[in-house]
Amino acid sequence: MARGVDSIRRTALGALGAVLLLLGVALLVLPGPGLLLVFAGVVLLARAVPALDRFVAPVRVRAMRAAEESVSSWWRIAGSVSVGLFLLAAGLAWGLVPELPYSGWATGASLIISSVALFALLVWSHRRVQADRRGSAPASESTR
Repeated sequence: MARGVDSIRRTALGALGAVLLLLGVALLVLPGPGLLLVFAGVVLLARAVPALDRFVAPVRVRAMRAAEESVSSWWRIAGSVSVGLFLLAAGLAWGLVPELPYSGWATGASLIISSVALFALLVWSHRRVQADRRGSAPASESTR
């Protein structure tokens, strides 16, 4: 009985991980949190298939580096905010203007959700970088 539950759990984790991995790969070229979804997919796949555990650390390092680089300068933050506002406006336009190709709230909602995800990840990345800077500042001051 326990083997059946474990096998169902591993299959569900593997399927969800594969979906997140594929979505993440697609979002590497589309607007959205591609690298973070790739990381989440690899983590879930590694839980389902322990042999894949060796891929978690390198993907995590790249995802965290990309998150930090996205808020490394005010120009990048301004660019990300501009893209987020554009996605939000485009989502509203596609939801409200029926003359646009593929118009409707399904398309509009996906663009709006992408903008919300972008803003949430931008805030998370900024807070993470600020916390890292505050955590490292006292250590450098104590060496003086």
